[in-house]
This record gives sequence, C-alpha cells and structure tokens, in this order.
Amino acid sequence: MRLCKVKLASGVVRIGVQFQDEMIQLLPDTVGPLSAILHADNPIHALRTAATAVTVKASEVAFLSPLDQQEVWAAGVTYKRSQEARERESEGAAAFYDKVYTAPRPEIFFKAPAWRVSPPGGPVHIRRDSKWNVPEPELALVISPKLELVGFTIGNDMSSRDIEGENPLYLPQAKMYDNACAIGPSITLAAAMPEPDQTAIRLTIVRAGKTAFEGATKVSAMKRSFAELIDWLGKEMAFPDGVVLLTGTGVIPPDDFSLAVGDVVHIDITGIGRLTNAVQHRSTATR
Repeated sequence: MRLCKVKLASGVVRIGVQFQDEMIQLLPDTVGPLSAILHADNPIHALRTAATAVTVKASEVAFLSPLDQQEVWAAGVTYKRSQEARERESEGAAAFYDKVYTAPRPEIFFKAPAWRVSPPGGPVHIRRDSKWNVPEPELALVISPKLELVGFTIGNDMSSRDIEGENPLYLPQAKMYDNACAIGPSITLAAAMPEPDQTAIRLTIVRAGKTAFEGATKVSAMKRSFAELIDWLGKEMAFPDGVVLLTGTGVIPPDDFSLAVGDVVHIDITGIGRLTNAVQHRSTATR
C-alpha cells in the first residue's frame, strides 16, 4: 500500500493511495496533510476510514514529494561499497571513514528542509564549483514524531565528491545546497514493504538517450539496522513534524564518472517504484 501526494490537472493538490501503479485512489480534502495518515496510531485503519471511490490515472497527475514539513536527514558509510569509495576520494581521512563504518556511532547529518527537496520529475542540481558530482540512491525511512518507522520511500542524496574529498569538514557544502535531494514518488507503509533481502536498489543514469551507468545492490547489504539508525537519530533531538532518514548508498559510479547537465537519473526500489530526476545547474536567476 503506497501513499502519494499529487497535483491534479486543475492544480488542486490531493493525497492518494496507489493500489496499482497506474491508478490512484484519492482521499477527501478533509483528511488533511499526508502526515495525518502517516502519523496516525494505525495508518492502515486511518486509510481505510478515509477511502473514497474517486480514482485518477497516474499518468494524468503530477507527483509531488511525499513530504509535509519533515526535515530530511541522512546516514553515511552504511554499506561497504560506500566506505571504500569515501576512502578513495579522501586519502588523508581514509582511517576516519573506516572508523565510522565499524564504530557503534553512525555518521548522521542534516540533508535538507522539506522546501528544498526536489519532487519526482523535478531537477536535481550539480554544483558549478565541483567537477565530480554523483547521485546516491538510498532507501529512505519515514519516521513519525514518536520515532516510529511508518513507511519507506526513495531518496537521491546528491553529492559533490571532490569537495568532500578535499576536506571532510566540507561535507555540508558537498551535500547541502538547493535541489541536492529528491524524494518520492510515494511512501510504502512499513507493513507492506518487502524484506531487506528481497529489496533491490537500482541506479540508472541516462545520457543523450543511452545508459551511461547502471548498478544495483540490496538493502540487506547495509551494515546497520533501521532501528539502530532511528535510535541514534533520535538521541537528544525531537521531530514534532516527523523526519525522513536516508540510509546510505551501496551503488556508486566509477571514480572517473561525473554527472553532467542533461543527464537523467532513475532510482528503482522494490516495493516503492521509480524516482526520476533530470540534472541541471542551479538557475542564476534565483541568486
């Protein structure tokens, strides 16, 4: 069972339920924001209570990021592949990345407020002051204000590897800028998500109509558990609007690959769907 936020042809934004990929069952306006369902004591019961018979085709609506006011945070170096890549990009700090991978305390950092997140089909940006930019396909945990795992979605944690590699203290600049994160297209409720060993994450980058890179992993390759990451995220912090936590990447393009303007990034995760975004530079008109 997947929840989504969509904009109808009329411009009206509605919450919907995807029981099938091609059809969306709309919930009434009285339901309120998406988080009203997600943060209910029993989300499935709340959905069934609010269900209507009004449906639309997925091809006739625009998917928005399935967020309201949630902050987006991220965990790093949770896959062996990520640890190895981070060590190569920053030789001077290689020992620190190894320690992060094996230490009890994970690397957790703030990624974006909800308003800075790109929706499905929206742009993801690469920095003009970076020559080595990559997408990072990640399973995202949707967490309630009570720090309960209520669902899963897809996240793209865009990263400027040369900036972080120059000095790990530059991580905020390598990871946090306008449209450096995309979330969507829907949220699969926790009870409906496949087991980690059955959940594949696939990254496909298309350039000029041809596949420039493709790679995949499984969520079961992640070193840390969901409960562990949520526990560390919630230490000394409250999230009254809920929070989304990206869980790290295990799919990384080769070191000689960098995203270019015009590339299209597809991220597929079993049980959720596909998140697609086109690569752009940030518009100078917004400066």
